[in-house]
Amino acid sequence: MGAEDARGTAERLRAISGELSDRFYERDDVVRTLVVTLLAGQHSLVLGPPGTAKSELARELTGRIEGAAYWEILLSKFTAPTRMFGPIDVAALAGGEYRQVYDGRATTAHIAFIDEIFKCSTAALNETLGFLNERIYHPENGGEPIRCPLIGAITASNELPVGEDSAAIYDRLLVRIEVGYLEDPSNFAALVRSAVSRPAAPARTTVALAALQRAVTDSVPAVEVPDAIVDAVCTLRAALRRRELVASDRRWRQAVRLLQASAYLDGRPAVAETDLSVLTHVLWNSPAERPAVEREVLNLVNPDAKEALDLADTIGELEAQLDAMAGQSREALSEWVIKHAHHKLAMAGRRLEKLRAEAAGAGRSTAAIDRVTARQRAVRARVLTEALGVDASMIEAQL
Repeated sequence: MGAEDARGTAERLRAISGELSDRFYERDDVVRTLVVTLLAGQHSLVLGPPGTAKSELARELTGRIEGAAYWEILLSKFTAPTRMFGPIDVAALAGGEYRQVYDGRATTAHIAFIDEIFKCSTAALNETLGFLNERIYHPENGGEPIRCPLIGAITASNELPVGEDSAAIYDRLLVRIEVGYLEDPSNFAALVRSAVSRPAAPARTTVALAALQRAVTDSVPAVEVPDAIVDAVCTLRAALRRRELVASDRRWRQAVRLLQASAYLDGRPAVAETDLSVLTHVLWNSPAERPAVEREVLNLVNPDAKEALDLADTIGELEAQLDAMAGQSREALSEWVIKHAHHKLAMAGRRLEKLRAEAAGAGRSTAAIDRVTARQRAVRARVLTEALGVDASMIEAQL
């Protein structure tokens, strides 16, 4: 791929990311991370409760790749391998020939979406692992394994894996992204309005399958990884090990391609420190570990974001206090707002604005700061609606 073509592909992928971020509220980082993961030729897990648009987001993203064979399945403990990789050709079997029909199955897919991934049946486990790890499928009647054209799989689950079988699959999903319900009441109000209105058709940028494949195989691996980045990764590994947060050597090695993909998506020829932020979705095993991983990553690469996370703790404490005051009188809630919440939230908002300006001026990523800012806005919106009785439809003007 020529340099101009590579830039054009990256531009289209950035446009796709922007369009999806506009459509799916509070999902900017999720969208970008999914795009980076596909560019790295890796697999992702979107982890969260039902009704958080996991499936819809995955379908909308994968539908932007023109010419790609797409395969989707909802797994259960009873899903047979043949349903995933190719059913038996009944007509051929009647004639005495045993063969499988692969069209429209995982075996021929460029992009896959696997819902409830940890409900994979024991019978399908080995073939699913081979499909994800090596992009191969072993036919039911033996013979040479079939090479699958899979670029990457987006998987989803409402729960963490239980048992050794599902843990084996979990280990193969390099990127793990948590999603939750909308926090900002104004975003929730916009979501409700979207169910009863007829919005204008949104912009729909696409990217050709061949262009994406060239980016994955040629352009992303060509992104330079400076020695300073290697040193930073080694420093991060040591810091995490001191916290007893240990990732496998394989996971660290695969993560390098994510760093290259992040730089490519932003149109840069070399990995920069800002790209290390994607590792916050790679180096934890349980969601309880994610905040510690994020702090160590941002402490290394982005001091502005590190302070933003400290502010996030204050914001979280205020939200917990608001939850604890459920059922109290409006007078008690108003007094709490006046004495505690209003001042702290306002100070956090002003500081976050300053941190963002400093980070942007220095060319550092503002993603983490933006995420905390969104949380501050969401909590302030909850205070306005739940404690002060402001209508949700008026929140946008208040913030």
